[in-house]
Amino acid sequence: MPFKKFVEIGRVAVLGDGPNAGKIAAIVNVIDQNRVLIDGPCSGVLRQEFPIKRLQLTPISVKFPFNAPTRVVRKELEAAKVNDVWAASTWAKRMAVKAKRAGLTDLDRFKLRKAKSARNKILAKALNGKKKTLRKAGKL
Repeated sequence: MPFKKFVEIGRVAVLGDGPNAGKIAAIVNVIDQNRVLIDGPCSGVLRQEFPIKRLQLTPISVKFPFNAPTRVVRKELEAAKVNDVWAASTWAKRMAVKAKRAGLTDLDRFKLRKAKSARNKILAKALNGKKKTLRKAGKL
């Protein structure tokens, strides 16, 4: 399978560092082999230079001209419904789940553990009942 996520103008990336960590932005210009100019008008990321090492490239890409102004970038991102596509991706959902888990208190973790235990007991009871009926019928 060929590599498909290149550092290119219009590529949407997830910021991995700083105050905007976890937000998405589009690459507007490649400054050099280490830095790019990004802009995320739909996600609240200001136009800024950002190191490529701190970016995670997504498979989402939009078309706009080299060094496009913020209004053009916003128009293209909204036309391609990038926020909806990103929110529907498993990557974004997994990030949301991780953030939710990280925000759990000690009591919340305790409640979660007890709820999982109760669920597993119900499943085990139902499974064992099915196994018992199959054994009696001679099919297991």
